[in-house]
Amino acid sequence: MLVQKDFLHKLKDFGLNSYESKIWTALLSRGTSTAGELSDIANVPRSRSYDVLESLEKKGFIVMKVGKPISYMAVAPHEVIERIKKKLEQESKERLELLEQMKSAKVLEELTLLHEKGSLCVDQTDMTGSIRGRANIHNHLIMMVRNAKKSITIATTKEGLARKEAVLGKHLAKAKQRGVAVRIAAPAGNGLSKELGKIAQMRSVSFPSRFCIVDKKEVLFMLMDDTKVHPSYEVGVWVRTEYFAHMLDSVFCSFAGFSEQ
Repeated sequence: MLVQKDFLHKLKDFGLNSYESKIWTALLSRGTSTAGELSDIANVPRSRSYDVLESLEKKGFIVMKVGKPISYMAVAPHEVIERIKKKLEQESKERLELLEQMKSAKVLEELTLLHEKGSLCVDQTDMTGSIRGRANIHNHLIMMVRNAKKSITIATTKEGLARKEAVLGKHLAKAKQRGVAVRIAAPAGNGLSKELGKIAQMRSVSFPSRFCIVDKKEVLFMLMDDTKVHPSYEVGVWVRTEYFAHMLDSVFCSFAGFSEQ
């Protein structure tokens, strides 16, 4: 039986290796078959076919029929998908529970202490980093906002404002509840966000800028025009420097007309 290579490759998403994919698709086409027959059809070494079939049985892709010779029957693909879905949901639930347990575990305190001590040993000139991809940039922004203690200043584009509301909205709201002063500037366009207006001082600026300053100590700024770059090719640069961050925050807030809180 000939099966296109790209189709077999897609079966890896089901958690199957190359031999498993070949055996399973061969069995699907036959309904029931013996290990020897499947080995010949799928072009899988006979010495490996029994191990592969045993693996597929454990994963719930096939059923072994009792009798001589032993034969196998394929489980319907839609049923396989449901089984995989259920398994992934269970694994995700267990991992989430484990992560929640780690939050209160002593090991997390020890790792946090180790990280804090390690940070003290880092030279200030090394506190920089390049972040690639919009998703990674958003994750870093979330971390910065979560750790903010005094102030957050965000300058963004009209398109970026909508993204910030979706990605950072709830985190900015929590920051405000902690007493953090939140300021956001963007071109007005069709009007600034009313929801963000409940959280932050909002100002309209005539030019697009893309950066975030937290506590006047660290800055994350984007290097590209967000209307001309694919999200996966976005690049941000993060620096922790109180001298530059304080200067940039003061100058921009004064220019945009933000009041001190």
